[in-house]
Amino acid sequence: MVLRIRIEWIKIITVNKTESKVKAIILAGGRGKRLRPITDYVPKSLVPLKNIPIIDWQIKYLKKFKVDEIIICTGYKTEMIQHFLHMKDNFGIKLKFSVEKTPLGTGGAIKKAGKMIKDKSFLVLNGDVITDIDINKLLKKQNSIAAIELRTKFGIMEIKNDKITRFREKKEISDVWMNAGIYHLQKNILKYLPQKGDIEKTLFPEFAEKGLLNTVKFKRIKWYSVDSFKDMEECSSEVSKIIK
Repeated sequence: MVLRIRIEWIKIITVNKTESKVKAIILAGGRGKRLRPITDYVPKSLVPLKNIPIIDWQIKYLKKFKVDEIIICTGYKTEMIQHFLHMKDNFGIKLKFSVEKTPLGTGGAIKKAGKMIKDKSFLVLNGDVITDIDINKLLKKQNSIAAIELRTKFGIMEIKNDKITRFREKKEISDVWMNAGIYHLQKNILKYLPQKGDIEKTLFPEFAEKGLLNTVKFKRIKWYSVDSFKDMEECSSEVSKIIK
């Protein structure tokens, strides 16, 4: 017998309603092509770090900041993600799915999922980010993007008089900031998002020109975007220290 899983499947576990709660969206619809052949068999959000899937770590991370409801944007191998989360019983959090029949891009995905949120604002987390960024600081500013100092992917050579004096691996470049893939957005921003397209290429540049975007800068934090096998290796060695 074939079991058909409803697109709007919801798993609800009782939570303490006396606490101030936050809603969040996890963008987990990507195929993760750079992690093939692993992602030929499982979606990127189920790629394991220390034998625990990325999305498991992310939900634990969000729960630390009183997030009581998460909408997971999926498209590729949705049923596998739903099945994994349906089998979990220790999150103590409400989980919903926003399923894309065709890829919508990050902007389209947020627009679709955001309609399921009644609160005035919500968090967005890229589906491959593992970090210890303090979300509470981000929640203090409307339409804000978490920023971290740019990190080089390659070793840095320090040079004096054409002589190499020192090698430094993956140095952080001071006062050059990059998007950390975590956002705090007001719900009224949804009407400006595209039906299809990336928020980073559509709304963010437009809002930045109009002075409508804020940022919160984070220094000396742990942050990984799991986009390659090297990222997997490096993050796996640190993840249990980052998310406790």
